[in-house]
Amino acid sequence: MRELGISIYPGHSKIEEDKEYIKLAAKYGFTRIFTCLLSVEGDKEKIIENFKETINYANSFGFKVVADINPKVFTELNISYNDLSFFKELGVYGIRLDNGFTGNEESLMSYNEYNLKIEINMSNSTRYLDTIMDYKPNKYNLLGCHNFYPHLYTGLGREYFRVCNQNFMKYGLVTSAFVNSQNATFGPWPVKEGMCTLEEHRDMPIEVAAKDLFKEGINTVIISNCYASEEELKKLGELRRDLLDLSVILVDNIPAIEKEIVLNTLHYNRGDVSDLVIRSSQPRVKYKDHHFQLFNPVDIKRGDIIIDSSLYGTYAGELQIAKKDIKNTGKTNVVGRVREEEIYLLDSIAPWEKFILKEIK
Repeated sequence: MRELGISIYPGHSKIEEDKEYIKLAAKYGFTRIFTCLLSVEGDKEKIIENFKETINYANSFGFKVVADINPKVFTELNISYNDLSFFKELGVYGIRLDNGFTGNEESLMSYNEYNLKIEINMSNSTRYLDTIMDYKPNKYNLLGCHNFYPHLYTGLGREYFRVCNQNFMKYGLVTSAFVNSQNATFGPWPVKEGMCTLEEHRDMPIEVAAKDLFKEGINTVIISNCYASEEELKKLGELRRDLLDLSVILVDNIPAIEKEIVLNTLHYNRGDVSDLVIRSSQPRVKYKDHHFQLFNPVDIKRGDIIIDSSLYGTYAGELQIAKKDIKNTGKTNVVGRVREEEIYLLDSIAPWEKFILKEIK
């Protein structure tokens, strides 16, 4: 199951504003909340009281709230890893260990009597998780979650991100990573240069970054900073989470059948892949009796969506998406184009991978 989440920081915001944000996110199908207990400075009783009120409100909408903590918090609040009743009373779904223990403590915590989830920091490529697994935890109570990086240029690179993911995915653990709102103004730390997991997502439209994370196999995509706009929440809520949906712009004069092929087909890349194009061949079978007129045989640019005309014989009706600039043979119609910000996603579409195309204006 794939989920969407938001973040709230009760120590840095007003309760009523957080509640409005939670209610709005629930409207668009969000089900997870990340919050931060790393800073418990000040009036601890007041801080905890505010956390409880906000978390109880979130729970009333069915949210699963995970609180970020570290060993220092255990000490400051006089909590033992053998007794997680404090977090049960707080109302959280689980706790995220920003910094870990030795592995045995995490394993023991996973068997807590309250069935609280124990979320492990994913943003490292050490054998930390393997050590926890060596201590035979209840893996059904273990989750993985990446860090976010507020400082420009400090987010993870993609290859390292994938290495970290593999450590968790090999055990079948539910994983999470962060995207940042371009509308948000604050997070838990003073630096406010975006709060993404992958550095390349920092200035990217939020829904494109989310598509990317889902495509990478991440289960839960969480907005890290506050507050995302309603438009951003709506765009995320409308995403297909089970497959890649690419946003496309169609040419003005596209015929009805070609438009139907683009927008009403479950496409998949052929197994015998090409370096130059992604091929969706089934439309040529479905519409084998249709005559495809030639109407826009212009040269083809990377990201263009093309459908072969009947001049191509048995290939007529096949949809392709160009991965590189190529010359048109004069038999193919350019019928649209993938949104510029999403073209890079074409490079990682695997053999037999399914995808859909959704029109934007």
